[in-house]
Amino acid sequence: MTFLDVTINLLRGFQTSFNLFALTLLFALPIGLIISFGSMSKFTPLRYFCKIVVWIVRGIPLMLQIFIIFYVPGFLFGTPVASRFNTAVIAFSINYACYFSEIFRGGIESISRSQYEAGHVLGMTNSQIFFRVVLLQVIKRILPPMSNEFITLIKDTALARVVMVVEVIKVAENLASRAMIWPLFYTGAFYLIFVGILTLLFGYAEKKLSYFRA
Repeated sequence: MTFLDVTINLLRGFQTSFNLFALTLLFALPIGLIISFGSMSKFTPLRYFCKIVVWIVRGIPLMLQIFIIFYVPGFLFGTPVASRFNTAVIAFSINYACYFSEIFRGGIESISRSQYEAGHVLGMTNSQIFFRVVLLQVIKRILPPMSNEFITLIKDTALARVVMVVEVIKVAENLASRAMIWPLFYTGAFYLIFVGILTLLFGYAEKKLSYFRA
C-alpha cells in the first residue's frame, strides 16, 4: 500500500472523527447552555439536580461513559438503543455539555450586576440585556477555555474506537495489523493540522472581540 493509499484511508477515518466532533458541538453547546441556566436557577431542586448531574458526568471517565451508554441498554433491554457511532455522539454530547455548562456559568456570572441594573434603568428587559449587552462579553471571556475544550474534543474522538467506531486512529490500527506501524504516527499530522486551524480561528475571534475590556 502506497503513501497515497494510506493517506486516503486515514482521511476517510478522519472524516468520521470530524463528523463526531461536529455533531458533539451541535448538541453539546445548546444543552450545556441549558444546564448552565439550571445550575444558576433560583429553584433549588433544579439547581442541585443540574449540579449533581455535572458532578457525576465530569467525575466519570469519558471512555466509561461510552461503555455505559453502549452496553447497559443491551443488558437491560436485550438490544443497544443506538448504533456504535450514535452511541459515541450521545456519550460525547452529554460529557461535553457538562463541561461547557460550567464554562458558560462562569462567563455569565463574571459579568457585573451593575450592567443589568443599568439596563433596567434604560427600560430594557432581562432578555434584552442578556442578548444585547451581556452575551458578547460572555463570549469573549469564555473563548480561551472553550478553545481548549474544542481542541480536547477533536483528540478525544479517538476514544470512539473502544466501541469499534472506525475513526482515524482505528483505521491506522487496522493498517498496523498488516505490519504497517508508521500510519499510527502519521495520524498525528491530521490532528495537528486541524488543531492549527482551530487555533487560528479562535485567535481571529478573540481579536474581533478585543474592543471589550475586562
